Amino acid sequence: MYKAIIVDDEAVVRVGLKNTIQWREHGFELAGDYANGRDAWEAIEQDKPDLVISDISMPFMDGLELAGLIAASYPYIKVIILTGFDEFEYAQQALRLKVSDFVLKPITAREIRGLLDKARSEMDEERQRREDLSRLQSQLKQSVPLLRERFLERLVAVGLGKAEIEDRFAYFGLPPLGAGSVAVVADIDDFGDRELLSYAHDVEFLRFAAFDIFEEIAGRENAIVFRTREERMVVILTGEGDGNELYETAFRYAEEARHHIEKFLSFTVTAGIGRIVPSAELLPDSYKGALSALDYRFLHGKNRVLSILDLEGRPEAAPPAAMAWDRKLVSAVKTGSIREAQELIERGIAELKQSRVPIETCFLQMQKVVLSLMNAIQEVVPHDREASIDSQMMLMEVYRFKTLDEIEAWLKQVVSAVMTEIAENRNHFTNAQIHKAVEYIETNYANDKMSLQDLCRHVLMSTSYFSLVFKQHTGETFVEYLTGVRIAKAKELLRSTSLKFYEIAAEVGYGDPNYFSILFKKRAGMTPKDYRDGPAKESGT
Repeated sequence: MYKAIIVDDEAVVRVGLKNTIQWREHGFELAGDYANGRDAWEAIEQDKPDLVISDISMPFMDGLELAGLIAASYPYIKVIILTGFDEFEYAQQALRLKVSDFVLKPITAREIRGLLDKARSEMDEERQRREDLSRLQSQLKQSVPLLRERFLERLVAVGLGKAEIEDRFAYFGLPPLGAGSVAVVADIDDFGDRELLSYAHDVEFLRFAAFDIFEEIAGRENAIVFRTREERMVVILTGEGDGNELYETAFRYAEEARHHIEKFLSFTVTAGIGRIVPSAELLPDSYKGALSALDYRFLHGKNRVLSILDLEGRPEAAPPAAMAWDRKLVSAVKTGSIREAQELIERGIAELKQSRVPIETCFLQMQKVVLSLMNAIQEVVPHDREASIDSQMMLMEVYRFKTLDEIEAWLKQVVSAVMTEIAENRNHFTNAQIHKAVEYIETNYANDKMSLQDLCRHVLMSTSYFSLVFKQHTGETFVEYLTGVRIAKAKELLRSTSLKFYEIAAEVGYGDPNYFSILFKKRAGMTPKDYRDGPAKESGT
């Protein structure tokens, strides 16, 4: 069953569509109806429907502007535009926005049913195409040669020289990378409720089906896709323009792939996005950042797109951990898993005991662990903030112990201190970004075009992660907070000036005085006129 919403400022149209169409008979669940594009966009960001049926002419945000936002952020959502304007210009713009259908009003219930059946048929065909086992098996036989994948894995994992990169790119027919590149790493969370046979090739087939989705999307972007020996999917995106634009492309790419895998294959993936690097030789820095972002799945849950910029800001990349045990311990420390970190310490110490290596080797191993933890702090704590942990003292302190049991207890204390340091800095970073966002809202509240996307570009965070932490810190969504600021400013103007109501509406960012009055009454419990004539005049509140 697909989800659909209706957007039309005419209540009679919305009621008619709701009551005269048997939505479930056509394969749809009607998830909601909205009177303007602004309210509909908030619902789309929250529920992500499969189909949007929208009028063009509406207050606050028209249908084409809504379609543009959908195309930019959720390209997999189908849009049908209903309009009373028989204008070629509107049709052209709708085509540019990849609108599924552009239909002139008045439209009959029979025509609506036809549109729904057509949309469902297209969605069913897409689902069938993705689940077509014979097609996927055929593509599996013709997949990229192993040699190409191993070269790309070396490129991102260990790094290569410029000459070798250019030579191998030409040999494999790969598109050259631009001035900026970013790595995205995706990992299958689990296979959900899908029943698997006991044969390994069935698991491999499902992995390939997920990879096929990543490859298909790559055909629309300037992207290189491959799989690693750990069965992760890696995407290298490149571009010549603004870094923020490349970062948004990476997030949109990963979000679309995540959505399609969940919807069509019935299992989930989590993707990590690294930092943008200026050349192919530095791709290992972006790849390691993407792996670090993926580690945060333990903290934030499965089926997500996680960016290292959202989680750790923009510090310089630190050297990799020396050993697999070190890397796992650092991963647990950075994601805040104290229990996992302590278990790793106990396991590592137990392995040292069983190996019966000389005590000098044990001390050297512990120094490597401490260095890995210090690198973790340097990755997260900005250079302009001084860490409270003295790394030199910690490196020397390990030599004062006489048994591995003492070292184990000491290392657990060290890990606890490092986790506290990282957690405090993460809170500092998030608080700083939210404070920056609040300042931006309070400075630019009069701009009636202000959007969540503009704000996220200003603070360099993705919209989904920003919305999560903003509400955690302020108790309100972006729209609720912006409305609160605007209404508070309007109250000041009502108390202290003789400006007309429509002038005050414009001053606080509302081009439509009626919409301003509705919001003001909803927030203040009275109309702007009553507020000016009543309590505001008598008490000044």
